[in-house]
Amino acid sequence: MVILIWGGAAVSIVGLIGLLFSMYKVASAKKNTVSDEALRVSIQAAMPLNLASLFLSVLGLMSVTIGVLITP
Repeated sequence: MVILIWGGAAVSIVGLIGLLFSMYKVASAKKNTVSDEALRVSIQAAMPLNLASLFLSVLGLMSVTIGVLITP
């Protein structure tokens, strides 16, 4: 079950890095864009990365929790 815990932690860290990268993309788009429409397009482009990263984080944390609960 140690593999489940450490594997889940690694997946969760990958998801966290993806979330941080998504936040960086949106923050740099907010700083560099002038028009409201261009900002909206850049935020919509970052949305799939944000959702995928959130999914990975949740999946990793669930596997860590399951690994901790079933370890004797």
